[in-house]
Amino acid sequence: MRYGARILFEDVTCSFLDGRRYAITGPNGAGKSTLMKILEGEIEPTKGSITRPKKLGILRQDQFAFDQFRVIDTVIMGNSTLWKALEERDALYAKPHESLTDKDGMRLGELEGIVGEEGGYTAEADAAILLDGLGVESDLHERKMGELQGGQKVRVLLAQALFGSPPALLLDEPTNNLDLDSVHWLQDYLLEYPGVLIVISHDRHFLNSVSSYTADIDYQTVIMYPGGYDDMVMAKTQIRASIEADNAQREKKIEQLNAFIARFSAGTRSRQVTSRRKEVERIQTSDLARSNIARPYIRFDVNRPSGRHPLETKGLKKSYGDLKVILPFTTSVARGEKIALMGRNGAGKTTLLKSLLRNAPGYIDPAEHKFLIDGGTCTWGHEVSVGYFAQDHAESITKGTTTLEWLYQFNPAATQAELRGLLGQMLFSGEDALKPTQALSGGEQARLIFCKLMMQKPNVLVLDEPTNHLDLESINALNIALQKYEGTVLLVTHDHDVIDEVATRIWHFEGGHIDDFKGPYEEFMVYAQQKAAEKQKVTAGRGKK
Repeated sequence: MRYGARILFEDVTCSFLDGRRYAITGPNGAGKSTLMKILEGEIEPTKGSITRPKKLGILRQDQFAFDQFRVIDTVIMGNSTLWKALEERDALYAKPHESLTDKDGMRLGELEGIVGEEGGYTAEADAAILLDGLGVESDLHERKMGELQGGQKVRVLLAQALFGSPPALLLDEPTNNLDLDSVHWLQDYLLEYPGVLIVISHDRHFLNSVSSYTADIDYQTVIMYPGGYDDMVMAKTQIRASIEADNAQREKKIEQLNAFIARFSAGTRSRQVTSRRKEVERIQTSDLARSNIARPYIRFDVNRPSGRHPLETKGLKKSYGDLKVILPFTTSVARGEKIALMGRNGAGKTTLLKSLLRNAPGYIDPAEHKFLIDGGTCTWGHEVSVGYFAQDHAESITKGTTTLEWLYQFNPAATQAELRGLLGQMLFSGEDALKPTQALSGGEQARLIFCKLMMQKPNVLVLDEPTNHLDLESINALNIALQKYEGTVLLVTHDHDVIDEVATRIWHFEGGHIDDFKGPYEEFMVYAQQKAAEKQKVTAGRGKK
């Protein structure tokens, strides 16, 4: 597949077999979504052919594309042939009876045949059964998609993909905009799917849990590896290391042979020289194609440490009208703690961060200071300097300038070489440093914000969904950087591995209440399961009474 002169991949021959679960991996821009669109039939390859089943279940990447449709209709749209027939039939029936022509009547007969063949007369009942099985309650079936939360939307769109029992399921970024509970639910569901599953995701834990094979796009081709993402990385590294070691041995041997040839070519040992020349021709090193994987280098330093207690709150609360988002919250944060804020989408995680930032010292935009709370206090400690990565960070990057000019404003004393060096660490090399800010992708915007934070060197990092739009290599780099960071972290993310490997404390949001758990994610999960089991026992006891 080519885009202009650029080759994404070529001479690819691979099979996706029934009953297996495949991850498609590669850095941003490698061609993952392009390959998925080729498999779906949305675009045609530059050359070659694709054999696919008649029915494909496709999970749409845009969770907002169906906001104006009923939930039940959104599911039925999974069978495009049926949906088009239903729409055309309903449009004809909506005409005044006297205006219907003979041609309309014949077309209605054809459409009724299509509707019957595609199971249209039981479509709503079949869609309802799917939704019920996926945990979408019946009172939501008649609502518009725009009224649903992110996790509910994904379940509806998965029902859409499954509608009609397709033998293959193609999912492009299914974990986007999902909270961690919904990601875990989707993961468990896909493990039970009987057909062939092909999935793209930037969630390493999700890929390792779901995929049994990995189709990696690199070296301008697609290479199939057994196992999940980590298995692929290990195998890929071992194969490359083996080729490099073999090449080194061959080059050493060639060097020895050439030395012999140079020494005796003019002498009496011509037969031996001829033999050595033939051996040099026979011993060839293997060509190592250049990998398209680029790994950013992220390192958050601290200019000056904060006091022992950088943050304290007393009775902090926030409501939106009658909705109590944060009930009175009192806490104290110790220097060096790394706190993950967890809970369903809409539970109040971003609201709490904004409530804390409204009087935060350091590198905070003036607009953040205008956020209002209902009561309580938030006190930042001695020598605290806060750096902030906003969920809607694109708005904080000024349009109409270049990446280099935008970064320069945060440290006018920095030289061009220093700024370019920092940008280069984050993969803005050469001309990319002069790229217009309005042309930056979501991943590039995130990496530019990280450049700013690395330059500012705050001792408290407040990060709201920093892994959105990042590829796996960038997420891994961020994960390592946060583990090594000596300051304090408040972090909102739905990436399982980042929470598991970075967080030393959990704030869990539910129904306005924040459960403050002093311990890592693994211990919190045990605590949460015990708490749920106790709640279930109490509920069961009440039922018996």
